[in-house]
Amino acid sequence: MDPSRISLRPFNLSDVDDFLLWSSDDRVTRYLRWDTITSREEALAYLEVVAIPHPWRRSICLDDRSIGYISIKPESGDDRCRAHIGYAVAAEYWGQGMATLALKMAVSKVFDEIPDLVRVHALVELENKASQRVLEKVGFVKEGLLRKYGFCKGEIRDMFVYSFLSTDKLL
Repeated sequence: MDPSRISLRPFNLSDVDDFLLWSSDDRVTRYLRWDTITSREEALAYLEVVAIPHPWRRSICLDDRSIGYISIKPESGDDRCRAHIGYAVAAEYWGQGMATLALKMAVSKVFDEIPDLVRVHALVELENKASQRVLEKVGFVKEGLLRKYGFCKGEIRDMFVYSFLSTDKLL
């Protein structure tokens, strides 16, 4: 895969059909806090209400077509030094380095784009080995296990916490 074909950009309403392709796949949304999208109308509403207004949610694009997303959500007030990161990529692109490349692109930009940001962290379920590997390949550090920490798809689950600091080096 030619890395120059991958880009990050804000979502547009015109992404609705590409967004629906991957957001309607239960394999992709399995570890996401939001449910699988089931219709074009629901996809359009999600883009309008959630994705587009979000301060740092980017479409992962292959040749400018949405194949996933990265979201970085900064805390507020005295906690504005840290942000949570989440991401997903269409199943057909798993194992091709797309998520790793997109995450490297996001991390290389976000510390310059969000004032006061020092730390980005991700919460990953124990079973989600692929996402753990993506984070490690980018240079995130596994800090530890949070027992019964995250609620997802009707269950409270154990999560690993990973972090990347503004002073860390991308791998």
